[in-house]
Amino acid sequence: MNLVRISAILIKETREIVRDRLFFSLAFIVPTVLMLLFGYGLSFDVEHIPFVLVDRDNSALSRDYSHRFIDSRYFELHRYSQTEDGLETELIRNEIRAAIIIPEHFERDLLAGRPAHVQTLIDGTFPFRARTTLGYVTAINAAATMEVIATYISEQQGISRADAAKSLQPIQFNVRYLYNQSLKSIWSLAPNLLMLILMISPPFLTALGVVREVERGSIYNIYSSTVTRGEFLVGKLLPYVGISFLNGIILWLLAARWFGAPFKGSIVFFLFAMTLYVICTAGIGLVVSVFAHTQIAAMTATTILTVVPAVLYSGVLIPIASLTHGGQILAHLIPAMYFTDIVLGCFLKGVGISALRIDVIVLAGYATVLFTAGYLLFTKRPSS
Repeated sequence: MNLVRISAILIKETREIVRDRLFFSLAFIVPTVLMLLFGYGLSFDVEHIPFVLVDRDNSALSRDYSHRFIDSRYFELHRYSQTEDGLETELIRNEIRAAIIIPEHFERDLLAGRPAHVQTLIDGTFPFRARTTLGYVTAINAAATMEVIATYISEQQGISRADAAKSLQPIQFNVRYLYNQSLKSIWSLAPNLLMLILMISPPFLTALGVVREVERGSIYNIYSSTVTRGEFLVGKLLPYVGISFLNGIILWLLAARWFGAPFKGSIVFFLFAMTLYVICTAGIGLVVSVFAHTQIAAMTATTILTVVPAVLYSGVLIPIASLTHGGQILAHLIPAMYFTDIVLGCFLKGVGISALRIDVIVLAGYATVLFTAGYLLFTKRPSS
């Protein structure tokens, strides 16, 4: 390869990127904007659930039970009432997501040793949120039930409430969340967004950059020149790989500094793995550019090959183990899943090459195969 010819193509491509405002924005601004939009717009945390508490009993025990929900950070009291008037309207208008209805004689039944039936209404239009809300309600109700039983045993047997509570739990169940103890969704979401955006941006830039030469007719200058196809592809793609690598660093800074996701791994290893991933995804754009003859076709094909797989088959929204057998096969056929393991391993688990070497090898293999395919399919001979 002639480095002079490669440098000439590289400089030419860089100047075209800088001159074209739309392309410049797509290359440098859009990835950062996407990170901020998705980072603030997406959240898997279910907190501050607006709810109405209907207390028909209005007793000391019912108020104590009510405050278990009111004081919880998972719920936000919208209205406290003694009747159900307007409850259905508030649910229909999405003003509330749940309602806790305490019946009459709540305190009397508990003091008499009879069960008190509390009704819970939950908006089921968002199943994930509804199931999580049900889990919160169940946990709070179980804690209240345990305290009532402990109080009863304490009074009957003349022991302390703490001892009574211990007797009700012969098996102590202790839970410790590893790697993300506060269960902040942004801690895993921000690294995953880095993976997602680097799955989308490099192929778009690469495919559009090559196809743009075809649309403008400037590709014929390459056909008639002494530049080899290897020199053309290297000089053409290096700016996009470099831009995507720079975007990756910016996205890493946003994830770690702006959104506060802890980075526990080796920055050197992470940058190496990210470079492989960028080369790999740019290779997807190269293969697309061989078959697409217009920028619209290139954008459409790139969207199908990158956005959909990166969202559905990378483990961002749905764990790989929860996919169907066919879905798991598809997940293992795209590079997004492997880089997802790398970013989460580097950010949250603090692991390196020893634990993630298989993922790195697979990415290197993908990059080699895609660029080899692009090189073999690209020809300096004009298509008829």
